[in-house]
Amino acid sequence: MPRFGRRRGSGGADEHGSGSADFLVVGLGNPGSRYAGTRHNAGFEVADALSARWELPRAKKRFGGLVATGRIRPGGPRVAVLLPQTYMNESGNAAGPARGSLGVPLDRVIALHDEIDLPFGEVRSKLGGGVAGHNGLKSLERGLGSREFRRVRIGVGRPDSTDPEIVSGYVLGRFSEGRDEVAGLIEAATSETERLIDGIFNEENGNED
Repeated sequence: MPRFGRRRGSGGADEHGSGSADFLVVGLGNPGSRYAGTRHNAGFEVADALSARWELPRAKKRFGGLVATGRIRPGGPRVAVLLPQTYMNESGNAAGPARGSLGVPLDRVIALHDEIDLPFGEVRSKLGGGVAGHNGLKSLERGLGSREFRRVRIGVGRPDSTDPEIVSGYVLGRFSEGRDEVAGLIEAATSETERLIDGIFNEENGNED
């Protein structure tokens, strides 16, 4: 089960509590134990791992989701990590209000999502593009009013079928790969998200690294 926001440490907390953020990270998934550990909840798992890595404080219920806010390190960018509790196909109902309230530019919204068009274990990031039939991305497009948000695509592979029912059963099923392989996938996506945020933040602030 995800331990989102349940942290002993507070090293990443924003002591000023400004209510704003430089980045909004949205983990896509479905709430509840029924969906925990499924391929479709990879975004939730990565969001949870980021919250742990950045030692964010306990998440609060806001915007129809769970939100943990703070800095990724002292002096680093302010982030809000959101887990919508609206179910996958209504994720935008949480992300849209969160973005508006926190004042995050559209291209600083980062969606973490499972991607069947990438082999298991592969992780890629991009800005904008299609939604490829992904209900979470479709809802984000509606809630944010645009497709021009960033994505971290978490490769979960696809079944040997294009039958919609088989594909649905595959993504809503639990990983068949070994525990270490799944942990490696989550770690890779976590690192890619942090690299993406650092790269944007450093470029904006004229830092070389």
